[in-house]
Amino acid sequence: MKRLLITICGRAGSKGFRNKNLKTFCERPLVYYTLSAAMLFKAERPDIAVDICLNTDSALLVELVKGKYPEVTYIQREAALSGDAVPKMAVFQQSLREMERKTGKQYNYVMDLDITSPLRTAKDVQNAFEEKEKRQDLDLVFSVTESRRNPYFNMVKKVGDHVEKVISSPFTARQQAPEIYDLNASIYVFERKFLAENKTGILWDGKIGVTKMMDTGILDIDSEEDFRLMEVIAKYLYEQYPDFAAVRNSMRK
Repeated sequence: MKRLLITICGRAGSKGFRNKNLKTFCERPLVYYTLSAAMLFKAERPDIAVDICLNTDSALLVELVKGKYPEVTYIQREAALSGDAVPKMAVFQQSLREMERKTGKQYNYVMDLDITSPLRTAKDVQNAFEEKEKRQDLDLVFSVTESRRNPYFNMVKKVGDHVEKVISSPFTARQQAPEIYDLNASIYVFERKFLAENKTGILWDGKIGVTKMMDTGILDIDSEEDFRLMEVIAKYLYEQYPDFAAVRNSMRK
């Protein structure tokens, strides 16, 4: 049986949006949305041995998770990995090392689910994992949304006293340009070997594939305004899309 480690990583504090990992989103703890999506995925794939860990230096976040999801394994984040500039790859690697030490077993894949992506469906998680599962040539699959702007066609950069297209091209319509995606940092699925052996902390060292998510379902939560806008979007999605509502309705109360 293949083994998958799901990591949920959140440090204490945040300069951009203070204590964002501890926030209450639409009357539920923000981290519970990620946990609920993970549990729904786990239920759909009984053929895979799935472990879930929380990597954090926040005692309050540990308490919040353990209160409803006691089966989640707690990994104390190393002090050296708690700074603003630390590559998240290093946190994933610590989680992998510690979980393999605790379980005595080796995982085949590591999947990270970001806490600040509450509008992620169980199907999004399944799609990401299945894309990596069927593409053994890939080192990593991450989630994206379709970009609203294209650097080959309708994006410009400042050059001296004027602007030019970001990428020089002859295209006169967006449909002629290559497909462009926005990274949304919601889901990462790693091949264990690539993650364990990476020395640079740079994702682009590997061969990467993508899985698409609904663009109106994801915003980067970097401010109070982002957070409140996301709640407005969420209420609409819960009413119109059963897959979004299922994550909220399935979380433990």
